[in-house]
Amino acid sequence: MAKKVYFAFDYEDVSDFRANVVRNHNFTEGVEKAGYFDASVWEEAKKKEPSALKKLIDNALENTSVTVVLIGTGTYVRRWVQYEIVKSLRRGNRVVGIHINNIAGKDSKTKPLGKNPFEYIGLYISPDGQNGSPVVWDGQKWAYMTDVERYSFKTPFTSNLGKVLQLTQWARTYDWITNDGYNNFYNWIGA
Repeated sequence: MAKKVYFAFDYEDVSDFRANVVRNHNFTEGVEKAGYFDASVWEEAKKKEPSALKKLIDNALENTSVTVVLIGTGTYVRRWVQYEIVKSLRRGNRVVGIHINNIAGKDSKTKPLGKNPFEYIGLYISPDGQNGSPVVWDGQKWAYMTDVERYSFKTPFTSNLGKVLQLTQWARTYDWITNDGYNNFYNWIGA
């Protein structure tokens, strides 16, 4: 059965076609052959206010089990990509990052790899281990995310109390070209 995958990405990478290479890489023979459904909301999202956009993202994440973050040049600082990542982890999705700058864009050129967003997003573990607060690195310090509220853990943390854990603790990254994404995508998403 096909997995329902949510793709998070910077819109710049859609206009440059890099994001679509990954999103559409195996759809020529239909969804069941592709092995996943694309639950992204990018077309409609550009027109929304923040509260409406949050609701749109939250609804699109429903019934998904995997979130794939397509990592381009500016992905790591995009507010709504950060929101999508944190909400995905909170709901229990497998979260995977795929570097896409080695894919030739519409100008037939590649770019240097973008920064890993999982290094710039973290979870502050409360001193009692009961709660976590999403945080982002602002270049000098960790700052609380304003779009996502603190939440309680089903199983409290017993270590790293009062510390920030980067999301690299939970999310792996790959490079579409170097790691042969065309043939390995299904392994990455746990299909």
